[in-house]
Amino acid sequence: MMVIGFLAAVSLIRHLSRDITPNPQLITNAALYSLIAGVAGARLFYVVHHFDKFQGRLLSAFAIWQGGLELLGGVVLAIAFIVLYLRYHKLPIRHYLDILAIGLMLALAFGRIGCFSRGCCFGRPTELPWAVRFPYGSDAYYSQIYPDLKRNRPHPHLKLPPDFFSYIDKDGQWSSGLKPYENLTPEQKYMVDEGPYRCLPVHPTQLYSSANGALCCLILYLFWRRSRNTANAKKTNRLFIRPGCTFSLMFILYGIGRFFIEFMRDDNPFEFDSLTISQNISFALIMLGVVLTVIFERMKPKIASLKS
Repeated sequence: MMVIGFLAAVSLIRHLSRDITPNPQLITNAALYSLIAGVAGARLFYVVHHFDKFQGRLLSAFAIWQGGLELLGGVVLAIAFIVLYLRYHKLPIRHYLDILAIGLMLALAFGRIGCFSRGCCFGRPTELPWAVRFPYGSDAYYSQIYPDLKRNRPHPHLKLPPDFFSYIDKDGQWSSGLKPYENLTPEQKYMVDEGPYRCLPVHPTQLYSSANGALCCLILYLFWRRSRNTANAKKTNRLFIRPGCTFSLMFILYGIGRFFIEFMRDDNPFEFDSLTISQNISFALIMLGVVLTVIFERMKPKIASLKS
């Protein structure tokens, strides 16, 4: 889904930038390099955020195929790379950043569907009619059967009997963890599939995030079109039409959406002021968007070739 999102974003960015780029291949190259930078940044942010999981086995930090990417880290490094790339090729940075913002939100809409398929970024238990159940042994299931003091939860959501724990693994080593599904008895399999010990229904927060990305993409596109139409009409006295304002709005919209979605997630620990690190970063993103908006509003338009 990350690859699909990337291809969709590149196609959209190439389409929207066709009037201001001398060479569309530059956009494709920038996208390919930023994808690499984005994956590296997403993994680095995850490793730093969950460093306790990698203590004593640092080489596993490179095993991205085992899962573990933080979107915010990827976006930060990808944007930093693109700014340097555009500056090197002497392209209109603010115009491209506006278009990039639209593409990024489209990529997010697809990428979060991948999170749903993987089972990460899961939500809190709920009885809403659109709630989903993840299978036995999934990330959500593990979260529900253990206490989580980092989320102020001293008791598990779902209390399993002791015979669901402790087994001999494939290497002949004794493990006190949750039994693999294949080690369960037929009766136990029924209880975790259909009975009282199946995963509690949770908010599909991954799909909330996907919808948030799609909505942000649409709003940013409409805002960008307004800016272009106003600039073409030479109505320079309008607010928020300067190049870069669409890019700034991305931080504000995404920050607001992510802040509220975090209340429905059940994976990130509370870290500062009873908020998750993502909620604190969301505050920073909103403030960054406001500051960038003020800065770009005060800058000269420096309009590139804008065709209808």
